[in-house]
Amino acid sequence: MPVTVDILNANILIVDDQEANVLLLTQLLSEVGYSRLTSCMNPQEVCALHRKHAFDLILLDLQMPVMDGFQVMEGLKTNISDPYLPVIVLTAQPGHKLRALQAGAKDFISKPFDLIEVKTRIHNMLEVRLLYKKLAEFNHLLEEKVAERTAELRESEARFRSLTELATDWYWEQDESGSFSKVSGPVLEMLGLQVDTLHGQSESTRVGGWDETERGMLLATIAARRPFLDFMLHRTLPDGSGQTFQVSGEPMFNSCSCFVGYRGIGLELTAQA
Repeated sequence: MPVTVDILNANILIVDDQEANVLLLTQLLSEVGYSRLTSCMNPQEVCALHRKHAFDLILLDLQMPVMDGFQVMEGLKTNISDPYLPVIVLTAQPGHKLRALQAGAKDFISKPFDLIEVKTRIHNMLEVRLLYKKLAEFNHLLEEKVAERTAELRESEARFRSLTELATDWYWEQDESGSFSKVSGPVLEMLGLQVDTLHGQSESTRVGGWDETERGMLLATIAARRPFLDFMLHRTLPDGSGQTFQVSGEPMFNSCSCFVGYRGIGLELTAQA
């Protein structure tokens, strides 16, 4: 069975109140090539040791005085920094195996030790453990990339809106029914609309004086859901003076390719004349 460098560098804790068992497992694992071995004969110290050293594997005896292996596993579950419980239990009681697995242990090794079984179960457990750690690291990096990309997109959107407001008089969005849903800039004041008519303007509140030919062309373009660029609109005010607007817009679609409205920019050219 090939043993990789990553597995041999795994951080292993041996917990048993019998010194002979600790020495046997330490010698066996050292001969295989495992180099990061820690031992403990006091089960009350295990949780603190794991929080400090973050072991890749804990070989845990079940039958110990003062605090048995089941109580140790309950304590290890409080380690919120790593929800994975990397425990192989050591037991001479066949009836304890199922209970240990139900308590969270990942595998078991029977006493007295079969050296081939010990090597095989430890190797297999460490393979799974290291894959779990690599997956957790990958997910963490992915979350960081997503957060970084999200921040970049928000910054880009903020720059775009800032440039839009500098280059135009207003930015606007309309829903699928043609009502303004978002406005940045003095478009409502320019068009003579009241703020409380932003949603669902009635015909009585819509401003008049537009060139109906131009207006008809624009409405036809919108009805066909086509983009428009630098479209000129003219309006005659009640005092006989005129206004000239230049607008550009594009249709918006959701992830299901359903039309949800228009967005665009506008500029009043009258003030520039």
